[in-house]
Amino acid sequence: MPSVTHDDAPPLADLMPWSVAPPRLGRAWPAAPDPASLKARWDALTKAEGPDREALFEPTRARTLLTAVGQLPGHPAGTVRLCHASGPCPEPVRVLAAPFDEQWLIPDHRLIDAARPELWRVADERQVFVVETPYSPFLLATSLFPSLRAGRVRPLYRRPGGEEPNLAPGLLAHLGHSADPLDFLAWTLAAVRPDLTVPLTRDPGLWARGVELGRRLLWLLRRDGARPKLPGGRRPYVRAPLPAVPLAVRYDRDEEALHLDEGRIAPVPPEAWDFETGGVRVLEQWFTARTTEPAPGTLGSIRPTAWPQAWTSELLELITVLALLAELRPQQDELEPTDRITTADLREAGVLPPPGWTRGPASVLDHQEEGPEGQFTLL
Repeated sequence: MPSVTHDDAPPLADLMPWSVAPPRLGRAWPAAPDPASLKARWDALTKAEGPDREALFEPTRARTLLTAVGQLPGHPAGTVRLCHASGPCPEPVRVLAAPFDEQWLIPDHRLIDAARPELWRVADERQVFVVETPYSPFLLATSLFPSLRAGRVRPLYRRPGGEEPNLAPGLLAHLGHSADPLDFLAWTLAAVRPDLTVPLTRDPGLWARGVELGRRLLWLLRRDGARPKLPGGRRPYVRAPLPAVPLAVRYDRDEEALHLDEGRIAPVPPEAWDFETGGVRVLEQWFTARTTEPAPGTLGSIRPTAWPQAWTSELLELITVLALLAELRPQQDELEPTDRITTADLREAGVLPPPGWTRGPASVLDHQEEGPEGQFTLL
C-alpha cells in the first residue's frame, strides 16, 4: 500500500458518504459453503415442532420463532412467524461470507438478526459493495451481498441500476479525470491507505496508471466475467485426488504444493499460501470454514458428507486470485500521488464536506414490500 504521509488526504468516509453497518446473522446455520446443506437445514427446521424447533433455530433477543418481520427486499421469502413456517426453503443466494470466501445464505429476514434491508434494496448486477477492513487489504470489493462481519459497507451506487453514485456531489467533475464512478473506485482500491484516506492526484498520467491497476484489483476481487488464470506452467492442478473428508491442510514450500491430507494441488505459489487477512492465512481460513466439525444435533451439523467437486474448483480459483493479487502489491506500493488534491482543496471547491443527505440511503422504492404476516409495508 502507498506509504502514509501527512498530506491532508481526504477520508473515504467523506468521498463515499453513505455507509451501512455490517450485517449480523446472529446464528451461523443460515449460511454455508454449499446451497444443498441450507435447503436440508431448512427442511429439518420446519419438520421440527415445539421446543425442538426453537432449539434448532437458536433464538436471540433480536430473533425468535415469534418475531414478525417483513421480506428482505428482492427476495420472496415467507413472512409468517417461524413457529408456523412450512414449505420449501427460500432459494439460497451467493454472498461474501469472509474475505475471499464466497458462500451461500438463506435470504430470509426471519433468520437474520440485522440484515440491513437498505443494502438489499440496492443489490443488483450493477452494484459494487466496498467493505472496510481493519487489516490489509484495507478495502474489499464485491458484486455479491457482503454478509461478513468487518467494517462498514459502502455501496458504489445509491440506487439500483447503477444510478446515483455514492460519491460526494461534484467530486468527479472537480477531479476532471473520468466521469465513470468505477474509475474512481478503481483508483481508491489501488491508492487507499491503512487509515482509510485516499490520496488524490491532478496528474492524468498517474491517474490512468492507478485506474488501470485498480481495475485489475476490482476484477480479481469481484471475480465476475472472465475467470482469472495464471500463465501456463504456473496454473494449479490437482496432482493427487483429494480425499472424501480431508482433515488437515499443509504447504510444502520446496514442492510449492498444497496438501489436503493425501490430496495434492500444485503448483501453488508461496505468495498465495502466505496471503493473510488479519494475521490469518486466507487458504487456511477457507479450508477451516469447510472442515470444522460443528456441534452435533445442531442445524450446522447438516453438511456434505464428502468433499464436493465444486469446492475443489473454488479452491483452485482462490489460489489463482491470491497469487495474482500478491503480484500487484509492489505496484500499489509505488503508486505515490504527486500534485495532490487535498482535503483543503476539496473544501475550498465546495465538494467537502458532503451534504448531510448523502450520508443516508436514497428513497429507492418503486414497489410494495411485503411486511410481517403478509401485510404490505406502509411507505
